[in-house]
Amino acid sequence: MLPPDTAMIVFLYAGVGAIVGVLAGLLGVGGGIVIVPTLTFLLPWQGFGGDHLMQVALGTSMASIVFTSISSFRAHHRRGAVRWDAVRAIAPGILAGTFGGTFLVALLPTAFLKFFFVSFLFYVAVQMVLDFKPKASRGLPGWAGMTGVGAGIGLLSSLVGIGGGTLSVPFLAWCNVPLHEAVGTSAAIGFPIALAGAAGYVANGWSVADVPHPALGFVYLPALVGLVVCSMLTAPVGAALAHRLPVRTLKKVFAGFIALTAVKMLWGAMGS
Repeated sequence: MLPPDTAMIVFLYAGVGAIVGVLAGLLGVGGGIVIVPTLTFLLPWQGFGGDHLMQVALGTSMASIVFTSISSFRAHHRRGAVRWDAVRAIAPGILAGTFGGTFLVALLPTAFLKFFFVSFLFYVAVQMVLDFKPKASRGLPGWAGMTGVGAGIGLLSSLVGIGGGTLSVPFLAWCNVPLHEAVGTSAAIGFPIALAGAAGYVANGWSVADVPHPALGFVYLPALVGLVVCSMLTAPVGAALAHRLPVRTLKKVFAGFIALTAVKMLWGAMGS
């Protein structure tokens, strides 16, 4: 049995996980855009702070996406919406870029990571509002190109704790992959991103003292359990909705939420 306080924390994060799962399946994102700011708000509320707050938020986000992405890409695969040739081609670069990026993140101060993440949130919000789609003018590049793109997506994903959907979906669309296949393939690409990122954050945080417990490195376990339990259940719901609902409209609503979250994080960072 979990202690009452820990059980409450797990239940709290379970609610966040339910939302994350739907978003992962619906928009092809890994959920880090929701998880990271939620952790930066809730961890201080629990009494945890310190110099590694953002690293814990990013590491826990990556670890949860490992499980969310499995549920999401399986749902898309059942609908024939995953380009496995693209996943195999981009995976080596993804693994190297994401794992290497965690070593960089371990050296960066929390204040810098907060401002970097806020900047990324504003970029995502603008992208969603404008419904930006690069002109589909070519096919998927060769091995070298896919490896280079994968490394770049992996590096940025490790810095902001995401599954890479905001980067991989536009890239795949640019390479003439139909949108529903781009979303499904992005969900599958999120798995190697999250796997390499989680491993890196566990390794880099293993000997760090000022992290909330219980934890594995920079991965806070009560939050991870709550996020994973519900997100895996609701990701297939999001995948089903992606084939039925007006995703463009939903993206614009979600963009407004992201922008408000960014403003709140920026206000908090400037006041700290």
